[in-house]
Amino acid sequence: MTVIKSLWASVQGDPVFMRRVNGWFTIFWLVMIPVSLVTHWVNSVVYVSALSLWALVSGHWSAWQAARVEVKQHEEAQAARHEKLAEEVVERLVEETDVQPQPTTQTV
Repeated sequence: MTVIKSLWASVQGDPVFMRRVNGWFTIFWLVMIPVSLVTHWVNSVVYVSALSLWALVSGHWSAWQAARVEVKQHEEAQAARHEKLAEEVVERLVEETDVQPQPTTQTV
């Protein structure tokens, strides 16, 4: 069970993998439209029920993923504010004291 949980966590953290999976699901369902019409599956209550369940699950999945992204963006914004605060403190120390910043060499 631990292996499954670690695999699931690694999949959740990989946006490239998730984009590919969702792309393939999209292609699959686009192909299924004419197949469903030709085979008359759209007249089947079981098939339509399965499609409805899939739509429900995928909709909630998408909302959950979007919420995860928003939380991550909020955390990054908070971290950026704290980083900026540290820079402001250093700048104020340099302005109000005789401490000089050490020159840094940047590679361009």
